[in-house]
Amino acid sequence: MLFFINFLILIIVVLVSVAFITLYERKILGYIQIRKGPNKVSMGGLLQPFADAVKLFTKGLTYPYYMNYYIYYLSPGLMLLVMMLSWFIYPLICGSFDYEYGLLFFMCCTGFGVYTLFGAGWSSNSKYSLLGGLRGVAQTISYEVSMALILLSIIIASFSYNLLKIFIYQELVIYFFLLMPLFFIWFISLLAETNRTPFDFAEGESELVSGFNVEYSGGGFALLFMAEYGSILFISFLSGLLFFKGYILGLMLGLFLVFGVIWIRGVLPRFRYDKLMFLAWKSFLPVSLNYIVGVFCLMMFLI
Repeated sequence: MLFFINFLILIIVVLVSVAFITLYERKILGYIQIRKGPNKVSMGGLLQPFADAVKLFTKGLTYPYYMNYYIYYLSPGLMLLVMMLSWFIYPLICGSFDYEYGLLFFMCCTGFGVYTLFGAGWSSNSKYSLLGGLRGVAQTISYEVSMALILLSIIIASFSYNLLKIFIYQELVIYFFLLMPLFFIWFISLLAETNRTPFDFAEGESELVSGFNVEYSGGGFALLFMAEYGSILFISFLSGLLFFKGYILGLMLGLFLVFGVIWIRGVLPRFRYDKLMFLAWKSFLPVSLNYIVGVFCLMMFLI
């Protein structure tokens, strides 16, 4: 019973955190653009996310002609479900899953997220949303190869797929200092994985009119972006766990990365698509492969 109560509380906390991240983002972007941001609803705009949620979930849904009905309406819910499942591997103080293969489960969740994104784009029967879905699939495949190799370096250094054991192993050495170049590659891959600026090709407003989600409104639109912001929050906190020792340092790094993701949106333009592919396959992949060889040799020497 305690186990289920813990995870019910986790789900509620994640969803409330997602709501406040949207407010946090709008405030930061407002100050970057020399304006206030939301400040009318409640004190300092504190209840603005809840007002937006009420508006979106009471708004009428669009019904595109010739859409694939079931996939169109299932994709946003499945995207949110995959995001919530990812949180189950995060090691809590009590009552969490002790996943022996937690990192493999995480890679499965991120890989399945591609199907929901493409399903949302394809099922709308719109050229813009289809192109957005195709772009999202291409960039996810490109960056997930590097992400998997970075995780493999951490697995070799820890002799485990278990996040709790990786956390314990960093009593000996903090992986941020051992794998510093991989941390920066991981952070850039985080931006591509979550379709954030400067890699938001699946949502390119200037050429795709909002991309894969162009036909969604109301509740479907809200679910898509709850999944996106929940993924940002999860991967940021996961980064703190993988590269820094301790819950406090890990949480601080996670919050700093969330701020970094928002700040980058305010200051960088969108990357060119061919340069994205060049960066993934010609720059990140060789570095990740070389680091695997280096970490493996180091561990063999220490053993």
